[in-house]
Parts: sequence; structure tokens; C-alpha cells
Amino acid sequence: MRMRPTLSWTPSGELPPGITDPGPVAEALGAGGVLVLSGAGISTESGIPDYRGEGGSLSRHTPMTYQDFTGGDRARRRYWARSHLGWRTFGRARPNAGHRAVAAFGRHGLLSGVITQNVDGLHQAAGSQDVVELHGSLDRVVCLSCGDLSPRSVLAGRLEEANPGFAPVAAGINPDGDADLTDDQVGDFRVVPCAVCGGILKPDVVFFGEAVPPARVEHCRALVREAATLLVLGSSLTVMSGLRFVRQAAEAGKPVFVVNLDPTRGDVHARARVALPLGPALTTVAGRLGIPVDRGPAEPVCRTANG
Repeated sequence: MRMRPTLSWTPSGELPPGITDPGPVAEALGAGGVLVLSGAGISTESGIPDYRGEGGSLSRHTPMTYQDFTGGDRARRRYWARSHLGWRTFGRARPNAGHRAVAAFGRHGLLSGVITQNVDGLHQAAGSQDVVELHGSLDRVVCLSCGDLSPRSVLAGRLEEANPGFAPVAAGINPDGDADLTDDQVGDFRVVPCAVCGGILKPDVVFFGEAVPPARVEHCRALVREAATLLVLGSSLTVMSGLRFVRQAAEAGKPVFVVNLDPTRGDVHARARVALPLGPALTTVAGRLGIPVDRGPAEPVCRTANG
């Protein structure tokens, strides 16, 4: 299955309306065995925009495709200039209440696993264990020739040395860490080769037009088979990459719940879609289950009138 830059989808019929009571999600989590499938929407409260929601990045840019990236030096120079600048902001993002709630559910034994379509590493930063990164991670770089894997931080240092003073002002940052720059801002940005063999370097993520590794897909299918319930968090499910797991769960008779403000392509398979912001919704669910959620560094400690 290859991913393509699908910008939107059109429902073939009337979708069930969303609800504003997260009670069904709390009930499912309370029973345990829940597999989480998360998308870009769970990271918006961390300052990373999603693709298709209100103000989503697809309204102003088309993500890099694998074919374009491997097709010529110009496309790779443009990508790495934008990605290098975006990484400075992207790398500073911190987990929000939604990520921390998922981690808390995991610590209390309510989850059978976490699959994320995101490449930001925020689930792991929040404390979730054994997260399956369906589309890879921006904090790793792979050589397309020799397969060498290296930390993104090492490449960032090499690009800084090769491009001293490169600091254009971006119009925005996208879910894939790509900054919005004009061709003039990209200029003559210098791309560095693999330090091992001199080959082409690529972030260790699945670009649009590229296949998710079959072994990873099968691992996710096994997680769906083992789960009691599938809980989708912040994904429009527009691309088949994630939708196939929703369909698999529904075909097996497993309950599917979605927490997403906007309608999704998977709503027809879901028992309910909770149309609430993820952070508040999952925090409410945690409260109903008596599960404490860690405070983030930016959240103030509540004080009494005397304190």
C-alpha cells in the first residue's frame, strides 16, 4: 500500500453526528485492552499543526513525495533547507495533556499498545512505552545507499556547519517538520551526504508515495487482532495507512471509538466519535477513571485562596 498526498475525502453518505460526552471512551478504557491509533490532531496542542483540520497545513502546501525527493538534487535541497529550519522549532515541541493522558492509561495497564501516525516522538517523550511509529520518526536519518541510521541531531550539526548564518523566517511549520520557505529563502542551501558512503540522506520517515514497511504493517495488524477496542485519537483517517486498521477492527467486530473534532473517514465504522479537543477530553476521561495525569512544565500548580 503506497501513501499519496490525499487532500480530502468526500463522504459517500450521511455520517453519524459526533457526541460531546466522552463517557463511552472512559467505559472502553476502563475495561482495558485498548489499542490507541493517534494522528496529527493529538499534537496540535503542542504547537504542531495538523494536515487537514481547521487551518491545516495542506491548505497552503503539498508534502514532499518520495518520488520528488529521489528525483533530483533541487528537490532535496529545497526539502532539507525547509526541514532543517523546521527542526529547530519542531524539536522544541513538548508533550501536551493528550500525550500525557495516553501515557497514564498505559501505566495503569489499560492499553494493549499505541500506534502513531506522527513522526514527532511526543508519545515517547510523555512516557508511553513500545510505541509503534507507523510513519517513522524525524529524529533519525537514513542513507538510501548503505542504510546507515544516524541521529537527526548529528545531521543538524553538519548542516549548520555547511550553511553558516542560514536563518530565514518561515511562514509556518508543518506536521512533518517542514518549514514554509520560498525558493528565494532556500537559495543555495548546501545538502550534506552520508558520512559513511557519500550517499543520499533522507529522514527516517515514510513520505507520501512511499510504502510503509510490510513488517511494520503486519505488526500493527497483529496489535489490532490482540486488542479488545481500537481508540482513534486526532486522525482524519483520510489515507489508507491508518484507515485499514479501523476497517480491520470493525470487520472483526471490535468496538472502534474516535476522538476528533471533525468528521473522519472512519466514522462509519465507529461506535461513536467524540467531537471534543483531545487534551480536555482525555483529561476528563482520566479523571472519571481516577487516573492522575502528569502536569506539563507550562501548567501552573493549582493554588487555594490561602495559598
